[in-house]
Amino acid sequence: MTDTWLTSLITDTPQAGFELAITLSRRGVKYTQPDGEVLHKLRPEYSEDADALIAGSQVVATNFQTVAAANNYWR
Repeated sequence: MTDTWLTSLITDTPQAGFELAITLSRRGVKYTQPDGEVLHKLRPEYSEDADALIAGSQVVATNFQTVAAANNYWR
């Protein structure tokens, strides 16, 4: 993936920041496993695995912390 899609971490609202954090997390998975067929094949395994879902939530939370800090916590 060589397209430039992330030009800034600045968002207008915390909600937009959270959505950006989710996008960052999903893009990270796509960069790690660029084969869409493999991603879809694995989805049933992790979609019902509590540990995998918690780990995914942790990644989103970490990305949200980064976006929030970049936005001076929307102060």
